[in-house]
Amino acid sequence: MSNTGNRPVAVIIGMMGAGKTRVGREVSQMLGLPFRDADIEIEHEVGMSIPEYFNRYGEPAFRQVETDLIQRTLNDFDGLFALGGGAPMTPATQDALADYIADGGRVIYLQADPKEAMERANRGGGRPMLAGDDADARWMRLYQQRDPVFNRIANVHVRTHGSTPQMAARKVMNMIEERVVHVDVVAADDYNVRIGEGTLNHLAGILGDRPVRVALIHTQPVQRHSDRARALLRQAGYQVCDIVIPDAEAGKTITVANGIWERLGSEGFTRSDAVVGVGGGAATDVAGFVAATWMRGIRYVNCPTSLLAMVDASTGGKTGINTKVGKNLVGSFYTPAGVLADLNTLASLPNDIFIEGLGEVAKSGFISDPEILHILEDHADELRAFDGSTFIGSPLEDVVAELIERTVQVKARHVAADLKEAGLREFLNYGHTLGHAIEKIEHFRWRHGNAVAVGMVYAAELAYLLGYIDSDLVEYHRSVLSSLGLPTSWNGGSFDDVLALMHRDKKARGNTLRFVVLDGIGHPVHLDNPPADAVEEAFRRIQH
Repeated sequence: MSNTGNRPVAVIIGMMGAGKTRVGREVSQMLGLPFRDADIEIEHEVGMSIPEYFNRYGEPAFRQVETDLIQRTLNDFDGLFALGGGAPMTPATQDALADYIADGGRVIYLQADPKEAMERANRGGGRPMLAGDDADARWMRLYQQRDPVFNRIANVHVRTHGSTPQMAARKVMNMIEERVVHVDVVAADDYNVRIGEGTLNHLAGILGDRPVRVALIHTQPVQRHSDRARALLRQAGYQVCDIVIPDAEAGKTITVANGIWERLGSEGFTRSDAVVGVGGGAATDVAGFVAATWMRGIRYVNCPTSLLAMVDASTGGKTGINTKVGKNLVGSFYTPAGVLADLNTLASLPNDIFIEGLGEVAKSGFISDPEILHILEDHADELRAFDGSTFIGSPLEDVVAELIERTVQVKARHVAADLKEAGLREFLNYGHTLGHAIEKIEHFRWRHGNAVAVGMVYAAELAYLLGYIDSDLVEYHRSVLSSLGLPTSWNGGSFDDVLALMHRDKKARGNTLRFVVLDGIGHPVHLDNPPADAVEEAFRRIQH
């Protein structure tokens, strides 16, 4: 978690009666952090209660004291900090909070149910802004002024409707502990990938208040996660259109996409409505493709539920479907509004589907971040023995969170500079030229991460034969991948079939065969038209 210098771990804002102090104290106890409440600090500083200060000096004088105290605390306190209800309405405080967010901070808007918050605010008393007749009407007027501002200022939104303070505190804690990778795309909107337990709670915050209808596109196996997403969307007031698509590659067809378009048309989806994709890589690919093509592009959020989707398909803005001639040949570059990699979803993942995701994780290590390979080596036994039922709360959870974060950072670096795959981004295709051919020949019975693992060994053999790397690095590929339970050989098809498919791969340029190979760990290079005998010899070496 990035927290530069002496900055608060999080700042909590919200309406009077939202429970900022109560929830803030609970969270600080859970995390073992100091807690400060701006109102209490002000009373200490001025030596009297806030209502008294208000009466004696008026609101402008109070806001000046408040602003000064908030600015000092934001620059010299490393715990949890709760602000008074009206504090974020002051322009100087808004600027200070914007600087804090730019420095990696989290401003959490505690969104309480207005009725609950109103009752609490009146019960508590001592609130000068509610003094006089009809406190409820005053509260509602303030809410209507403040809610849009708080929504805009905060970069984390926590809905506490019907939650006990402990439940609300747990939500806040999960959001503080999550890892955030910012994907800054040239010539497209930037967005965040949030990794942690309970990140689905950000769904409404990312969608915002423009959409009326939300298409929830998901597969049957992830029903419990789509149920959770649907409940969150309904709670936030959206009309949810539930669309179930076939699992895996069977869902990535023009027939499935056409069925979704027809459904959106009959449900009256407009340009300001939105799509949420919940599932593995295939489901998020289809959801993104539908969002990119409906009305020439509507807002969408990816909620990947497999390791592979978290590290690969959901980030980077590539959307697509398959055709009879090949994989992902029809698609669009279209970035999501956000990606929510909720680690709770991995608890329902079978071991073999978790392991295939490690193929793409290892790829990012080979092309860019050697630390990923060290983590994989150090934890190979636990990763290979992954068991979803014991995953949450185990030491492995933090290891996996770091692997996802690092892999997404690698992807973000390549995508930011090159959304449309003209140069740098192509390095993400390490192992994919043969990998895609294997998937096609096996009629997609081979999972993507497994095919890429074999494809990387093939690329390493090719690089060795052409003098780019030594035999030790080829063996290192085999040992890392096999220690994780990934395949390193394949003999399910003839070289001629493979060659024909590699020529048709998206990475090919005209009739030129094009590979990504390494000339060292972390140093990928393009290899155009390698000698035919080396291409065949490398293939022979991965057949046993």
